[in-house]
Amino acid sequence: MTSLSLPVATLGTPRIGPRRELKLALEGFWAGKISEKQLLETAAGLRAANWARQKSLGATIIPSNEFSLYDQVLDTSVMVGAIPDAYGWKGGPVSLKTYFAMARGSQGDTQDASCGHAHHGHGATAQEMTKWFDTNYHYMVPEFHKGQTFKLSSRKAIEEYDEAKALGYQTRPVLVGPVTFLKLGKSHDAGFDPVSLLDALLPVYVEVLQELAKRGAEWVQIDEPCLVLDLSEAERGALQRAYAYFSKEVPSIKIMLATYFGAIGDNLTTALALPVAGLHVDLIRAPQQLGKFESGARADLVISLGVIDGRNVWRSNLSALLEHYKPVIARLGAARVQIAPSCSLLHTPIDLELETGLDPDVRSWLAFSVQKIGELSTLARALAGDAGIADTLAASDKAAKARQTSPKIHNAAVAKRMAAIDDAMRRRTSAFASRAEIQRKRFDLPAFPTTTIGSFPQTADVRNARAAHAKGKLTDAQYEQFLREETARTVRWQEEIGLDVLVHGEFERNDMVQYFGEQLSGFVFTQYGWVQSYGSRYVRPPILFGDVSRPKPMAVEWWRYSQSLTKKPMKAMLTGPVTILNWSFVRDDLPRSEACRQIALAIRDEVTDLEKAGATMIQIDEAALREGLPLRHSEWKTYLDWAVESFRICSTGVLDATQIHTHMCYSEFNAIIDAIAAMDADVISIETSRSKMELLDAFTGFKYPNDIGPGVYDIHSPRVPETNEMKDLITLARKRLSDSQLWINPDCGLKTRKWEEVRPALVNMVAAARELRKAS
Repeated sequence: MTSLSLPVATLGTPRIGPRRELKLALEGFWAGKISEKQLLETAAGLRAANWARQKSLGATIIPSNEFSLYDQVLDTSVMVGAIPDAYGWKGGPVSLKTYFAMARGSQGDTQDASCGHAHHGHGATAQEMTKWFDTNYHYMVPEFHKGQTFKLSSRKAIEEYDEAKALGYQTRPVLVGPVTFLKLGKSHDAGFDPVSLLDALLPVYVEVLQELAKRGAEWVQIDEPCLVLDLSEAERGALQRAYAYFSKEVPSIKIMLATYFGAIGDNLTTALALPVAGLHVDLIRAPQQLGKFESGARADLVISLGVIDGRNVWRSNLSALLEHYKPVIARLGAARVQIAPSCSLLHTPIDLELETGLDPDVRSWLAFSVQKIGELSTLARALAGDAGIADTLAASDKAAKARQTSPKIHNAAVAKRMAAIDDAMRRRTSAFASRAEIQRKRFDLPAFPTTTIGSFPQTADVRNARAAHAKGKLTDAQYEQFLREETARTVRWQEEIGLDVLVHGEFERNDMVQYFGEQLSGFVFTQYGWVQSYGSRYVRPPILFGDVSRPKPMAVEWWRYSQSLTKKPMKAMLTGPVTILNWSFVRDDLPRSEACRQIALAIRDEVTDLEKAGATMIQIDEAALREGLPLRHSEWKTYLDWAVESFRICSTGVLDATQIHTHMCYSEFNAIIDAIAAMDADVISIETSRSKMELLDAFTGFKYPNDIGPGVYDIHSPRVPETNEMKDLITLARKRLSDSQLWINPDCGLKTRKWEEVRPALVNMVAAARELRKAS
């Protein structure tokens, strides 16, 4: 590498470990199998390995404090002492017990039951969780109240800077910006804007910055992705006050203000006026904004160019990037430029080299976190005129050309079906009111019918059997027999406790997207391509590389078998096209809308075959529909139009008597309720327990006509809610909706929970419904 190479920054890297070491340590700690000391030692080892890996790959600006045991926003809440009273914290250093109670809830061991977190002396629920902007990563929503005060309660950012420095790494600490932190929070105080707490919060940030400066930190990266949102004038003013205050109180430290996930747009004037030393911009999601930065930035402002996609897995065309950015560097001057991924690499798998089983052609088109840092290093050297990377550039050129012309990507039959989509494929035969009457007579369900969302616990036995089958230690017949026994046992148990509508448990499925993606053409799957969803929950997103079709039925036989075990209705469970799209790494050579319609046609085929096999209730989960919303409201309609159309394409080819269910995860529906209604599902189930049914307000104001199953049981926490707690939630729901609309169900699927949690919780849920029926 030449000494003239541009600085290479990574902004942040995956924290989970190449072999999911963090997951194993966390779950071992929660289960009491390892000590706190062992957990912290594992975390320190992962941080050291991350720093060493980045340096060896050519990164010259290495972050610290982007590592987290659970979530960086939760870390920020702990750092500033934004801890609700329900968790029993009385000041001083925040213990791991309190930290994980905020993340996962606690079972009856908190000292305080205020703030709406605890019920009937039965512990504290976890903080609300929602998606980090439009990614598939979740964060724990901070909670604020009027008159709140803040104080430095965790020195994690300082300690991890010191830790890196002791190992020989001069890092750039990362902090979630104060305005983004407040804007992403919530308050139970009516009409209260958390951003109004900014002046009380800033001194804690200053204390952290001053401590970092004393220890030798020259730069700090402060992430303010709120700059890509629609901001009010008050929020823009908050940004101006915050960074003017930092500039005044800690003039010795340089701030790299990082924005990502989109264009700064109408916040550009505000961003460029902030007294910061550097500004990072996402040139993958918003390449068009570069010219405005070039013309509007101060002459001394360091610009960090986000030129490698930090959210997808496709290999970059380095020659094309070199041609595009070489004149940009010349105009700006190399002394004021850094190159980086578009955002933190947290959202990508760690290392493609581990994937020895991928199709060689597809593999040659990919780049994971390790490879992306390598691409940045190569690009920096090329931009500095280093001729020693000619072979690397040639390999990049070859891969780009091969992908563009590969016959594995395009399917003429799929193109023909896409051209044949017409209006009849986008609507049900009759309106909901007519369908509902037919369905009520067909099913004859009691008031407040009870069901679950689909999956049941994937126990160690289930996971071990799947692994044994994959390794050839169980034959196909043996594995199928095991799955049949698990399914039969679960169906019988549901009947015993009195659930009204049953599910088969999905024991044959590794993941709700992966299971279907593995059976659809156009997808490939990794072995080690894990990314974090939240906490210790990691997923391996499918890679959608080509045109999509369904070669054969995917779920029909498992539905047929499970329905044969009971006379009660058995829901057939499918994942919807928008969720498959949004939870995959999607090809970047085709509009997302077109890829989604392709998936919708494939799911439509499955729905048709299920109905022919006798399925009377079919659930098509669109857990991720809302999270695909663009960050700017002006772009919502275009997305919602094609997303809703895709759902309708896959769901409308059934008889009026067939009941279509759907499920949506953490979603604030107010702004998109028209689109939710336009989906025209007969029953929608949603996650509402953590919001205490507040999310139903959207349905109430809209007078939503279809049936709704608001979640009464938070499945993301190990807590077992009591019957009265669930009755209280249902009572809140009844104040917003008519009894005839209400179904009773958990927030989401039960795959990640343990049977010892699930059994009593569902028994309590059924009891709650029965007691309400008697009282009605």
